[in-house]
Amino acid sequence: MTEASDIAPSLEKLRPQLIKFALLQLRNAAWAEDAVSETLLAALEKPQAFNRQSQLKTWLIGILKHKLVDQIRRNCKELSTTTDDDEQNIEDDLFQADGHWRDAPPDWGDPEHTLRQFEFMKVLEACVDKLPGQQGRLFMMREWLELDTDEICKTLEISPTNLWVMLHRARLRLRECLELNWFVGNKVTGSKA
Repeated sequence: MTEASDIAPSLEKLRPQLIKFALLQLRNAAWAEDAVSETLLAALEKPQAFNRQSQLKTWLIGILKHKLVDQIRRNCKELSTTTDDDEQNIEDDLFQADGHWRDAPPDWGDPEHTLRQFEFMKVLEACVDKLPGQQGRLFMMREWLELDTDEICKTLEISPTNLWVMLHRARLRLRECLELNWFVGNKVTGSKA
């Protein structure tokens, strides 16, 4: 059976990584700190729940995801759902009038292999962090926290149509950022950022 004293030193070592993950989602240092503190407290209160079938970090991220959702629910009135003016033109820049790409996306190689690469994840995090306004938060809620459409819309008080438009724009911006900072032509070369 796992005791709190067994995992306490490891929790402190993992704290900076948990803070970074929370900041990417919440973009508010105080909220991120609260979510991580609640996560670590939950882990210390019930260390026996960690049955060592996964890594400690994986277990903590699972707890943190729930704490982030709670934090978003508590603070959803303060989250801005406004979009930037320049977002209106991104589709015009990337697509022709008939809906085809202006420049076809290059072959990105083996995506599963690339996703496993630590350097790629650093570039992806930087790209998500650079998303304007609410886009990064919505993208992370949908793709990383795996919240469904109804939950996101209810939490942020937006329509499903608005959510899908913002997610579409976020994915377009991520594609562009990854092409500039990770993918070159048809060959995966690594990070330039």
